Amino acid sequence: MANVVIVQPSRAPSTWQSGVMDCCDDMGVCLCGCFCYFCLGCQIASDMDECCLCGTTYALRSVYRNKYGIQGSMCSDWMYHWACSPCTLCQLKRDINARKQQGIF
Repeated sequence: MANVVIVQPSRAPSTWQSGVMDCCDDMGVCLCGCFCYFCLGCQIASDMDECCLCGTTYALRSVYRNKYGIQGSMCSDWMYHWACSPCTLCQLKRDINARKQQGIF
């Protein structure tokens, strides 16, 4: 008789490395997000091996969140993106940078 999987293995839940409103933690990312929003989006998309046109979408945030086991939902991703797109984009870039430094990106 074959073993039946009752609970799927998963990662331990993770959190974002910084908050949405922690823009001043990295002034370079903050300035890029405020004054060159689409350039920052292209940097993020490039980091994630995605099309540059996808860099500023909340869907990319959801893909990243799911990849690293960060708690949240598509709805919360959309709400954050709708409320303050530059802040959420900066948060994503700061998180990518932090994970690169930790060697887990």
